[in-house]
Amino acid sequence: MTSCKLQWRLIFLNFLTCGLEICVAAGITYVPPLLLEAGVEEQYMTMVLGIGPVLGLIFVPLIGYASDNCQSTYGRRRPFILLLSLGVLLSLFIIPHADYLASYFSWGGNVVHIYFLIFGVGLLDCCAQVCFTPLEALLSDLYHDDEGCGQAFATFSFMISMGGCIGYLLTSVNWNYTFMSLYVGGQAESLFLTLTFIFIMSVFVTMRTSEEPVCRAPQGLDFNPPIKSISFSRCCCVPKLKVRAWKCNPLFCLLSLCWSLTPRLYHSYCRIPRVVKQLCVAQLCSWMAVMSFMLFYTDFVGEGLYKGIPSAAPGTESRLRYDEGIRMGSLGLFLQCATSTFFSVIMNKLVKFFGSRQIYLASMVTFTSSALVICLSQNIAVVTAMSSLTGFAYATLQTLPYTMICLYHKEKDVFMPRPVELKTTNGNVLTKEAVYFAPNVPHCNQDSTFKHKGDESGKKGIALNEIPLDHQYYSESSFTNVEDKDNYAKRGIGLDFAILDSTLLLSQVFPSLFMGMIVQLMESVTVYIASSVIFGVFAIYLANQVIYDQKDLWT
Repeated sequence: MTSCKLQWRLIFLNFLTCGLEICVAAGITYVPPLLLEAGVEEQYMTMVLGIGPVLGLIFVPLIGYASDNCQSTYGRRRPFILLLSLGVLLSLFIIPHADYLASYFSWGGNVVHIYFLIFGVGLLDCCAQVCFTPLEALLSDLYHDDEGCGQAFATFSFMISMGGCIGYLLTSVNWNYTFMSLYVGGQAESLFLTLTFIFIMSVFVTMRTSEEPVCRAPQGLDFNPPIKSISFSRCCCVPKLKVRAWKCNPLFCLLSLCWSLTPRLYHSYCRIPRVVKQLCVAQLCSWMAVMSFMLFYTDFVGEGLYKGIPSAAPGTESRLRYDEGIRMGSLGLFLQCATSTFFSVIMNKLVKFFGSRQIYLASMVTFTSSALVICLSQNIAVVTAMSSLTGFAYATLQTLPYTMICLYHKEKDVFMPRPVELKTTNGNVLTKEAVYFAPNVPHCNQDSTFKHKGDESGKKGIALNEIPLDHQYYSESSFTNVEDKDNYAKRGIGLDFAILDSTLLLSQVFPSLFMGMIVQLMESVTVYIASSVIFGVFAIYLANQVIYDQKDLWT
């Protein structure tokens, strides 16, 4: 396949990625003012925005694990993509029609309207965020080599940035004066109907483009589970049923996994390889910086710079200033996505020329510096220009961590070695993983001798061939596998993508649950951006601890 054809196929394959990000971007911008207008207080409004990420934290690992093992006739990933897409479509109908749906209930009044609105917001955020995990796993299944994987996730980041641009532009349009609003009912109805059309088209294009291989052996499921009463079918990772039509149903597969494999999933989720753990910690802090900025930037501009009041009556000067600030904030986020789109296009070249470590660190330094200037400045032009520079970090976080996960899984023996144990005849046990990584066990030096770290006795290490016969270690070919070997050797890439995506969801939980209360306590919306600066400083430090290539393992 030529480079041009490959690029176009990647664009069509990521059409749903773009559609999802359009909905997420429109939600980030439009939903907070919608909640405030409905009468939700600011501290509770931020908590509502945390419902979707909290639900995502529950379902992301389950769906990532299920998609690694479930093999329907439509492939491993696509059934879950379609299932989550239906949830997004349902939420796009509920949000603009919450008041209409509430009118069917004679009790509750505005409270029922708020409940419907909260349900729609939570469903949209949860389904849209979770759907990215099987999409990322689908890309890794189709493109294995380093060049293809890097190009696939660069296109993934490009389409996310493009979706953000379109989403923020759509919310900045005054739909009340459009031809569509005369027929559908107003601003919210026109916007969400447009989002529905775009999303349906993106689902159709991606499903038509992707040709996922089927009936492959599961990567993350042990077919000899300790519970002998469970037997697994050939086509799907669920217990055998008399009704074979349900065997490959993604919803039933997910529910069955929740029932029978949750303990094993929890075990795999906790036994994270060291390289993945370091990457996720840095990614979590980086996303907390970026999401604290993106979630509340429009509100910061509307209240902090334009001195507007969201709860003011429509048509008043305070409300008009706030609405103008929201539109200017949407412009700033649009420029952020435009910058992210540019860096996504050249990300592969930047990584080849400068290296992954330098690009990751440079992006977070740029973001933290820009957020600091936004905190200190009251000039709208300067603030908007600085917001555009934050797109560099957004593009980096959407690209580099995923290509690094692909690298870890491609070279598992190097980055995620299988834990094995060495037994002696006197009952002593020493794991190979402990030899490599533990700070207080014997280590093998270059002359094949074992030496204890921190040994101050001055004794030389003992060579393997000098150990007495009754104390010799078995050869590596006869090592006994320990109980946790499956967490490394059979670890599916979908699970690690789910863990990485969980950092994005978790980064939204803290700002959503606590930022509103902190703002009310400090009586300043500048706290939103100040928190981004603080998290950005920590992210710079943690990003320097990440394993980017093999040589980082020995430094």
